[in-house]
Amino acid sequence: MPIRAISRAIAALKAINRQGSLTMMEIARAADVPYPTACRLVQTLVYEGLVEQEPDRKRYRPTALVQSLAYGFQDDDRLVEVARPHIVSLTRRIGWPVAIASRVGRNMMLRDSTHANTALTFERYYPGFTLPVLDSASGKLSMAYTPDDERETLLRWMKVSQEVDPEYLSVARAALNVERIRAAGYAVQGRNQHNLTPGKTASIAVPIFVGEHFKAAMTMVFFATAMKVEAALDRYLDDLKGTAATIGTELSLVAAQNQK
Repeated sequence: MPIRAISRAIAALKAINRQGSLTMMEIARAADVPYPTACRLVQTLVYEGLVEQEPDRKRYRPTALVQSLAYGFQDDDRLVEVARPHIVSLTRRIGWPVAIASRVGRNMMLRDSTHANTALTFERYYPGFTLPVLDSASGKLSMAYTPDDERETLLRWMKVSQEVDPEYLSVARAALNVERIRAAGYAVQGRNQHNLTPGKTASIAVPIFVGEHFKAAMTMVFFATAMKVEAALDRYLDDLKGTAATIGTELSLVAAQNQK
């Protein structure tokens, strides 16, 4: 069971680190906590040396100490390096932007995308952008391929933390048809509400496997008014799955070489 105070402190730190500089009220909104709670959280982060108040301004920014939190992290996989030429080639063929994302906690984190390689997009998305696991095609896909016990633990934590509306969580959980997603090999989001252009795009996500291990989601994003999801599936699903399979095969070869 997550400790709520720690979750709130992490949310506040993530918001400050993402924006670079925030007022106390902005921190309270970003972390979804009352103003007095935000004050206590920020005071603690200042005491620990992770956040500092800007000179002559009532705004708070991260310190260099935040970088130390990443010292122990080793990202030794070659996902982006291997996938990059394939998703660029795919975008050239189909026109629509393609993204690679992997799950980090209760969010999907963008690892790479081709939004900058096509005019068929409203916004450009860069590595580090996050999406909720229950409100994105990549998130639904990732949840479907997450081991059952781990998925249930994550859903239980989301309920206990009260950061997600209980009624919505219940509906979203019921709609997460794990068996169907696994059998079909893809997940869809009819309207993407938690991106930079809410409600204007739809998406289809397919899995990238290394052997039998789910590695990441590859997602095609398209204008929701341009075509229906069913039409997009008919037109692009085979190419999406083929590209994902090629990426997975190359990643498996890299992993095998690294083990020698």
